[in-house]
Amino acid sequence: MKRKVEKQQATAAPRSAVSAVAARRARQQQEQHQEQNASTSTGVGKEPPSKKTRSSNVQEPFRPDSSRQSRAETDVQDQTPNPSNVDTTSDAFDEDQVMEENVGVIADQENGIDDAGQDGEEFETPSQLENFTLSRHRLTKKDVVYSDEDMLCVRIKEKTTLVLIGIYDIWVKRGVVSIMGAKLHPSPHVYRVYAPSTHSLPVIKCVSSVEGYAEIELQSCSSNLDRLKEISPLYNRIWNSGETPGDKSTFKGSCKRSFSILYTSSDDPLKRPLRPLHLDKKWSSTIKSLSQRGHGLKALVCGPKGAGKSTFGRYLLNHLLSPAPQTDKGPGSPDGVAYLDLDPGQPEFAPMGNIYLAHLREPFFGPPFSHSTLENSRHGTMIRCHHIGATSPKEDSDHYALATMNLLDQYRVLQATYPQCPLIINFPGWIFGLGLEVVTWLIRTMGLSDVIYMSEKGPDEVVQSLRYASSEANVALTTLPSQPIDFVSRSSAQFRSMQMQSYFHASQPNGLQNPFWSSAPLAYHKPVCVSYAGEKQGIRGIMVLGNRHDPAVLKDILDGSVVSVVAIEDASAIDSGQEPGNNGQDEEKLEEGDGSVEMQDAQDHQNTQRLKNALDTHIVRCQHTSLPYLFCGAGSCTPLNPKASRSLGLALVRAVNTDTHHLELTTPIPSARIREALDLGQCLVLARGMLDSPDWAISEEFHAARNAEQDYLSSLALAKKRGQEEGSSEPEQARQRDMLQRLRGRVKRASRAPWMSVVEDAGPRQVQDRSAQQTEGIWKLRKKAYIGSDSEPEW
Repeated sequence: MKRKVEKQQATAAPRSAVSAVAARRARQQQEQHQEQNASTSTGVGKEPPSKKTRSSNVQEPFRPDSSRQSRAETDVQDQTPNPSNVDTTSDAFDEDQVMEENVGVIADQENGIDDAGQDGEEFETPSQLENFTLSRHRLTKKDVVYSDEDMLCVRIKEKTTLVLIGIYDIWVKRGVVSIMGAKLHPSPHVYRVYAPSTHSLPVIKCVSSVEGYAEIELQSCSSNLDRLKEISPLYNRIWNSGETPGDKSTFKGSCKRSFSILYTSSDDPLKRPLRPLHLDKKWSSTIKSLSQRGHGLKALVCGPKGAGKSTFGRYLLNHLLSPAPQTDKGPGSPDGVAYLDLDPGQPEFAPMGNIYLAHLREPFFGPPFSHSTLENSRHGTMIRCHHIGATSPKEDSDHYALATMNLLDQYRVLQATYPQCPLIINFPGWIFGLGLEVVTWLIRTMGLSDVIYMSEKGPDEVVQSLRYASSEANVALTTLPSQPIDFVSRSSAQFRSMQMQSYFHASQPNGLQNPFWSSAPLAYHKPVCVSYAGEKQGIRGIMVLGNRHDPAVLKDILDGSVVSVVAIEDASAIDSGQEPGNNGQDEEKLEEGDGSVEMQDAQDHQNTQRLKNALDTHIVRCQHTSLPYLFCGAGSCTPLNPKASRSLGLALVRAVNTDTHHLELTTPIPSARIREALDLGQCLVLARGMLDSPDWAISEEFHAARNAEQDYLSSLALAKKRGQEEGSSEPEQARQRDMLQRLRGRVKRASRAPWMSVVEDAGPRQVQDRSAQQTEGIWKLRKKAYIGSDSEPEW
């Protein structure tokens, strides 16, 4: 079946894709030719901005180099409008409209960069940045109700906005404010907001006032998410740093807040390219019309890469989950909202490589790495999750389609308990070829109410197919303008690394309202030792998705990789000829009240034993390691049937002890979930996919050691500056030398980590993270992500 689909895709799908690309390139060449003629005739070489902005110091906007721009034009699929064709007198927004809509551009994590082959791409901060207006109102003494070094209570006038950077809790005390699509009414509920510089900053706007203003309280918080910068340069310089003019105007003293007020982007002490989170006018009207459908809403959001699908989904989700204006006892939808995320490359509530169905109850405010898991979360629960093993569904489209069908069945089961629960489906940017066939199949079979396509520029082949499928299914099709950005501070691969790192370091202890992140490297986390052989075997098998491999190299493939912990519910997960729950036999079901507990336990034990026997028939024991290599299929590994298996989460294989036949795993999966699966008689297997190498985990100890050394040197320099070192005794100086020697020894030991080498002399071919300003030393990964991967550096 798979080979037949691939053959059809190879013969039919590329024809439409190539024609669309050819038409798009011809259109781009014509636009560039017109642009050159216009610049030659007018003598002006700079492109005018595509959108009129209100700025206090307008400078030349940042534009990437020609090579990167050519790749972006091909990957983003002609979503960015050509500024040379924009009529600044008629098409551009006027100043009042721009300020009313909170001028800015969407810094969605999916924007701007293609997923493939961009791991080593550098991102430079432009030397000259346009000064964007962030907050529409400057706070005065009359606007401040009370403030201290950790808290601020202000009054915001109606239709004015306030923008902050950092992490803070917001409490609405009077009036109604909107933030990221949600309308917050006065209540005792406090919401956590994550506003890093990697994404466009959330805008707090007063939409309804009492006596002309709304009153909100902003509180500092310590979530430890900001401390991940100690183990990763990707988290460095993304939160608030230093006092801004807005902070000084609200408190006369030393502020220790975890947030800062920004009036313009030039107020940032680090001079980062900050933008406010902008909601297009058509987006706003569409979200309002969709929310009026209530529980009958079943919306599919699709479109090309970098169009803003995830941002639109967040706005729509928060709008549906906004607290009720009068009762304020629950979300706007009484039964919550079902969120079906079909994008394995950039999932919202799970690490990469997974598609899932989540049941959400509260709005969330922050990028995906601030809510990378829903374990014990107050936002909602994970209904079912499937591990695809890749960042793109095209790696195994058959398995992707089966997993999608199973998640849709789970939504129908969820509807039986929550009949008033609407559905939002986030489809990936895989919109050509076989991906177009999958999305049109969803439109015809899902019984949707709306299809939202995030592009007004085609291509025509895609739009016509979507329009034809929607017409057949009697589904409303809405096309919205895409909103790509002209600058990104992180690539897609770096965003995935940030989300994976957040996932493995996050925890949600019972009793806490918000998650907690550990800043200790994973090397210091206590691993879970599980047996893979013997009588008390915890892991029944190890799968490697893709081609078949020699069992002798299984240890090398598994060691130091990220795997999915999959629970097999039934023997039909391996034998596709069986129906789930049938086990290949026509067993009569026990009637209600018939039989005893002992009979039921005996039947469960029989089913478990049958499942183990089915696994053993497909398992090959490695000769020297005794690792259970689970392989099904011919030539390539056939994934487990999604109807009888599910993913519990991800784990990092720290070590393979062949002497004791144990695996050392680091995983954030709660032990209660593992115990629940085992109590149900289910078997656990590890699935090794084609995910990115966990280079972030290998380098954590090195970055932690280097930061500890630099912090100690900074403390010594500060003490010397204050004159404290002059009076220090000889024993104190000896203690300082000993401490410095131990810290440098730690850095030296950390630089000898497996698959990593530290290069102190930076060369021209070495990749540097300039966004984190790492200048003293870099590291590079020498282990491939998977067999046949191109992730290994050439040097």
